[in-house]
Amino acid sequence: MRILILVFLLTAFNLQAQINLSFNKRFVECEDKWVAFKMDKDSTNSYGFIYIDEEAGLTFNLEGDFKLKSDNTYQIVKNKETNIKVRLEPNNVKVAIIPSSMYQDLQIDSIPEWLKFYKTDTNSITRLYKWGFMYNGWNECKKALEFLLKAKSIDANYKGLAVELAYSYNCLNDYDKALEALKDALKSDSTNAYINKEYIYTLIKKGDIDKATEHFIKSIKLNNENTFNAENCFNILSYYYEKKDIKNFNIWLKEFKKWPNSNEQITQYVNLMKKELK
Repeated sequence: MRILILVFLLTAFNLQAQINLSFNKRFVECEDKWVAFKMDKDSTNSYGFIYIDEEAGLTFNLEGDFKLKSDNTYQIVKNKETNIKVRLEPNNVKVAIIPSSMYQDLQIDSIPEWLKFYKTDTNSITRLYKWGFMYNGWNECKKALEFLLKAKSIDANYKGLAVELAYSYNCLNDYDKALEALKDALKSDSTNAYINKEYIYTLIKKGDIDKATEHFIKSIKLNNENTFNAENCFNILSYYYEKKDIKNFNIWLKEFKKWPNSNEQITQYVNLMKKELK
């Protein structure tokens, strides 16, 4: 009986050691964190540090591999190459944040020595804006807003800041604040395609579809750039789809088809809406 109890306890302890790693975090949730990737076929985990490079964006610095042995110690294989860095794109891959209780076993410091070279001018408006821009791009708008509001407290007129703030507010469904930010942005750069795209989107979300469509037509005349024309049409189409307004949906479907569109997801959504409204 004692042997059975001892085996049970050892098994439970082994499971507990493995449970310390919960693979439930996206890359964008792990800035300045030690992380581990899920085991490979050899029951080995790759691990390293995720940080933001000002030029490359979210980056993974490979530290090495580790494997949990039967005696609950770790077999560590350190990366022999120097500075193996991988640029990370936001996706559905999940990693585990390594708990501090494992740092000693993995022979790592809480903050790697080399990180200081990426932490210069951390409170400059340029850095705050870039970090906000990057987090918006990763759809982490709440975190982006933290950086952007700090930037605004330094210089509210910093180029590109107002529209990034609007993007964050739109993402967080705070359309009144988005509209407020965009009015300022339009005053300083009325021909900017990105600003106009966000403005049209905000008007649609506030239910002012007439003003949104008028501004879309106006924006075409204001600039030669057609980067967001298909997306603008898609947003207008979505409004009429939700209202089940087939007449106006078809009008804007024709307009949508006039503009180049490289976003396959938008095309798929349009086809689905068209099918459902038949």
